[in-house]
Amino acid sequence: MVRLTVPRVAMALIGAALLTYAFALAPATLPGNRGATTSDRLVRAEPNAVVTAEAVAATEPSPSPPPAPPLFPPVGKAFIGVMTQKGPYDFAAVNAFAKAAKRQPQVMLFSAGWASDRFDRKLFDQISGRGMLPMLGWEPWDYGVDAAARKKGLPRRQIDKIRSDQADYRLSRIAYGDFDNYLRSWAEGIRSLGYPVAIRLAHEMNGSWYPWCEMSNGNSPGDYVKAWRHVHDLFRAVGVSNVIWVWSPNAKWSDHTPKLATLYPGDDYVDWVGISGYYGMGAFSKYRSFDEIFNETIAEIRAFSKKPLVITETGAAESDGRKAEWISETFRMLPAHQDIIGLIWFEVNKEQDWRIESSPAAATAFAQAVADPRYDLTWSPDLPPRLKVDD
Repeated sequence: MVRLTVPRVAMALIGAALLTYAFALAPATLPGNRGATTSDRLVRAEPNAVVTAEAVAATEPSPSPPPAPPLFPPVGKAFIGVMTQKGPYDFAAVNAFAKAAKRQPQVMLFSAGWASDRFDRKLFDQISGRGMLPMLGWEPWDYGVDAAARKKGLPRRQIDKIRSDQADYRLSRIAYGDFDNYLRSWAEGIRSLGYPVAIRLAHEMNGSWYPWCEMSNGNSPGDYVKAWRHVHDLFRAVGVSNVIWVWSPNAKWSDHTPKLATLYPGDDYVDWVGISGYYGMGAFSKYRSFDEIFNETIAEIRAFSKKPLVITETGAAESDGRKAEWISETFRMLPAHQDIIGLIWFEVNKEQDWRIESSPAAATAFAQAVADPRYDLTWSPDLPPRLKVDD
């Protein structure tokens, strides 16, 4: 019988420790075992080695990166926007629209003309402060020419001809850099905002009623793309990274409209593709559904770009008493267009009374439509824009 003396107990304990090392830890260092980690090496450190706090911290797993912020608008959602006569200079019409719609719009479109409007931070801050993404309709022309023609009560076609003939704002002058100082002042101002701003530059370029249309004002084929890219490149050179570039033609109204692909600056120069279209005027005077007005244009766009779509201007007239019907039908059709991420209503009494307030029936139809959870979302300055349909 072995007597358990102190030396023998000590030797037994040492032997047990060595066996534990041999079977539990040493295999990590055997040939063929390549899975040893930094923490293994620290455990096997020499008895007299000093393990520092920094070394222990290095063995801890790196913290997971924070989740990406939600996009605006989220997948499966679409925003509601508004454009009014006075824009951010007077929010009374916006308040009336929100009250009638029983929904706060998440985007506000307003216009600025190059002849007279200068960058004013207050306008953008007032819009964003109300929880709406500012969308600037940036128009290279003197809109005073248009206002003067309308004041004379001239026919619409004559007004279009007068206002589109402004040689100072030919596309070639923009592309050649004649407006660079003006453009730079806006670029620096928008960069200073620090939150996203959408710019709908020179919209409805496939028409003939603005001086930036290739079919008017002495412009030539290819000039529109050159002008657009020049403006975009100048903003990039100034270091502007908070602009959502919105390219926005008019919905096709005849078989003689220009091919949109020839006017498209390219996906590297565009973030959202917008379309303007109204029921109750011109080629769409007689009743035509949303799909009948927009689908042909959407199909043409989808042949060259997969960018998210926005209905940048729309409205309906009361001329034949079917405005409420058109509104309800439009919002029933919209969910089938998952690539349409927003719709901006033209809340103005202009050629027609396009406002949803034009009748109780129209206001009720609009309010019921936008009560759908699909339009239940908010915008805030820290939300990055959704730049892909399936983001």
